[in-house]
Amino acid sequence: MYFTSLSLLSFLALSVVGQELPQGVLGFNSGATKADSKAKVESDFENEFKTARGLRGSPGLFNSVRLYTMIQAGTTNTPISAFQAALNTNTTMLLGIWCSGTNSIDQEIAAMNSAIEQYGQRFADLVLAISVGSEDMYRLSESGVANNAGLGQGPDTIVRFIREVRSAINGTILGNKPIGHVDSWSAWANSSNTDVIDEVDWIGTDVYTYYEADRGNAFSNTTAVFDDIYNQTFTFAGNKPVWVTETGYPVSGPTTGEAIASVSNAAQYWQLIGCDRLFGRVNTWWYNIRDSNPAITEKFGITDNLKTTARFNLTCAADSGAPAPVNVGSGAASSRGGEVLLAVSMAFIGLSVTLWQ
Repeated sequence: MYFTSLSLLSFLALSVVGQELPQGVLGFNSGATKADSKAKVESDFENEFKTARGLRGSPGLFNSVRLYTMIQAGTTNTPISAFQAALNTNTTMLLGIWCSGTNSIDQEIAAMNSAIEQYGQRFADLVLAISVGSEDMYRLSESGVANNAGLGQGPDTIVRFIREVRSAINGTILGNKPIGHVDSWSAWANSSNTDVIDEVDWIGTDVYTYYEADRGNAFSNTTAVFDDIYNQTFTFAGNKPVWVTETGYPVSGPTTGEAIASVSNAAQYWQLIGCDRLFGRVNTWWYNIRDSNPAITEKFGITDNLKTTARFNLTCAADSGAPAPVNVGSGAASSRGGEVLLAVSMAFIGLSVTLWQ
């Protein structure tokens, strides 16, 4: 069933009339602040984006970022400096509008409009889509309240905000960008939230087996848990494309249920979930290239201080179905180049023999 769902997703990605939905996106998430709660500036974002592109042995180029807000931290409605950093590095963006804890997204829309005016078509060309909200419905759910997840929003408010964004981008250079909402798989599987599904062009699902303490989440059961909860999103998605907007495994942190945070488990999760199931087939924004939320005890960053050599090997197995590795180093590049040269030479020799005969 799992791989059938992925095939269906590929088909559905082409089905929204009048819009160009991206496919096979590889990226990471990026919040507005750093681990010390200070606002990220342009150079902070640019360093993240450059590291993502330069990750040694990564399965394809990680050249996209998912943002949570349009607004620069510490300001009312100044466009987030990630926009300029994305322009500097040719990084595509899944734009975010923060919706929780507010009755209005006017300032988010004001920041977006300022970015349109300031950056123009180059900005629009890098925008893949817009997410209105992030895990808002989960935070209001029984599970979210039990986990002290913070302020959220109900489906009626999210639908209203989505319609406001549609109205705001109508007639602008972002007018054809698909609009979606990001939430936990459990929020999408909640029938009370179907109005949001009806309203969006795509669905962003956040999937973490590590947190599924009530599902037997020992690492040996990771793939079974992932397949189950990921596919539950499809049960309610209808004909809407499903993107994985957050997934990953902590390199350190407390034990949750039977799940143990470790670099070894994070490395295996990358292989089993990223390589074998997602990369190159499903739009994926991994969590995360570095840790920046001090409120999260678990640490998910795959890099240490944004080094391009990650904490574990990122290269996927050749038979995984993931893209071929990039940034493999001069030695590997020379080796492959030698193999190509040898093949060309042998073909030329064969052709010469044929012609001589």
